[in-house]
Amino acid sequence: MSTFRYVLDNLPVIMSATARHLELVAIALVAAVLTAVPLGIYITRKQVLADIVLYIAGVIMTIPSVALLGFLIPALAIIGQGIGPLPAIVALFLYAQLPIIRNTYTAIRSVDPAIIEAAVGIGMTPRQVLWRIQVPLALPVVFAGVRNAVVLNIGVGSIAALIGAGGLGVFIFRGIARTYSEMIYTGAFFVSLLALLADFCLFRLQRRLVSRGLR
Repeated sequence: MSTFRYVLDNLPVIMSATARHLELVAIALVAAVLTAVPLGIYITRKQVLADIVLYIAGVIMTIPSVALLGFLIPALAIIGQGIGPLPAIVALFLYAQLPIIRNTYTAIRSVDPAIIEAAVGIGMTPRQVLWRIQVPLALPVVFAGVRNAVVLNIGVGSIAALIGAGGLGVFIFRGIARTYSEMIYTGAFFVSLLALLADFCLFRLQRRLVSRGLR
């Protein structure tokens, strides 16, 4: 009950932190989609490059978020952006790469070869096969990768509070520092709620696109 009272008393601040959290995740995700999807498509043609890219993306995923920030802060300090939103956005961008690249690569490669042969048989060029056959069929799996990246980034985005970038992590880390359980519960609850709502919205968007014949 005390946590509920804390939420009511601090609702404007919580909503502001939620908006900031969502802003950081959205910027990183848009940048990740714009790079990871084309890269995932490109490496389907080059197996050696695919192995290298997926390996590097996998290694990045194994780096603890705090350690990654520890590397990015001095690296970005060179341009005067060592503290603030930029290191957090770059970290989230890097963490989003693997699920999107891997799902895009796997989805494109998994298209039935018989369908591709039939498309080539009717005179389609490789580019037409890619954009008219493979990409539409791969779209649901690509979307699943984006959804995974969103949920991951919303959770990891809590570390933004450590470098003054704001977000819901502020409640978690301040609560830990003050041994104030209501703040910790509030931050954790709204991070989880935001992740669930974002995943649900993307799921509905995915179903709508599929229902329009993009599968």
